[in-house]
Amino acid sequence: MDLLALADFNLVARHGGFGKAARATGRPKATLSRRVAELEGGLALRLFERGARNLKLTEEGRALFERTGALLAELDETASVIASGGQKPKGRLRISAPLHFSQTAMGRIAAGFALQYPEVRLEVTSEDRPVDMIEEGYDLVIRVNPDPDESLIGRVFLRDRLVVVASPDLPRPTDGLAAPGVARGVGEARTWQVKTAGGRATIRIEPVLTLSTLITIRDAVRAGVGAGRLPISLVSHDLADGTLVNWGDIDGPEIALWTLYPSRRLLSARVSAFLDFLKQAFPNGTADELAAYIGR
Repeated sequence: MDLLALADFNLVARHGGFGKAARATGRPKATLSRRVAELEGGLALRLFERGARNLKLTEEGRALFERTGALLAELDETASVIASGGQKPKGRLRISAPLHFSQTAMGRIAAGFALQYPEVRLEVTSEDRPVDMIEEGYDLVIRVNPDPDESLIGRVFLRDRLVVVASPDLPRPTDGLAAPGVARGVGEARTWQVKTAGGRATIRIEPVLTLSTLITIRDAVRAGVGAGRLPISLVSHDLADGTLVNWGDIDGPEIALWTLYPSRRLLSARVSAFLDFLKQAFPNGTADELAAYIGR
């Protein structure tokens, strides 16, 4: 495939027409039209529907544009990095981050990064759903305990753990009785296995509230309505002040926050700078560091 013709096709598709692409780039309209026609001929596909007044991508053209736009940008960036022997971080950096981490820490992280690297346009989307980094154009993804993926490179930058906490005024249940609880979502289990100084135990709850975010659960638990299952980083200040008490650590895997990026990509200066910034913010990657970062 002719990469120059492919680049011109992406140029026309991005601007929505030959004339618009020519005016935006100073390239001759006839040259753009000829190269796109050559690409269509080589592929034996029609990439544009050419109307009297507008230009519209065909289904095949849209698929080619979506799949090659990011790759061409990556090629340009790679060539620039190699030619210059390095690069000052600049340009757009798109990150997908979990909702809870975004609500508690990403604001400060993003602001600090923007102040340190003013030539980088940082865009953070808060979402917990799985994303396709290539298709959706993300440079970096932050996820909690992600499933293995051979196409991605990742590393843990923070570790946390879940604890069951409650107001000191709420008596801990005995003899198998249930305690009022604040559930996260309708599928929350009604029995929590915990580890305490005295060994393993089971805590039964009867949900009195069902909430969707960890911050709202914490606020409800602080109000004394019931016990909740929360990250230690989110309630460590409450535990230290005695406004909440710990009923036990959840018996299960730790919470590990990973940074992920495509394994086949040359690590850009923007991504590398952001990874270094996270390391500076959380040098040991502990729950205590995250709690101090979050504050009260």
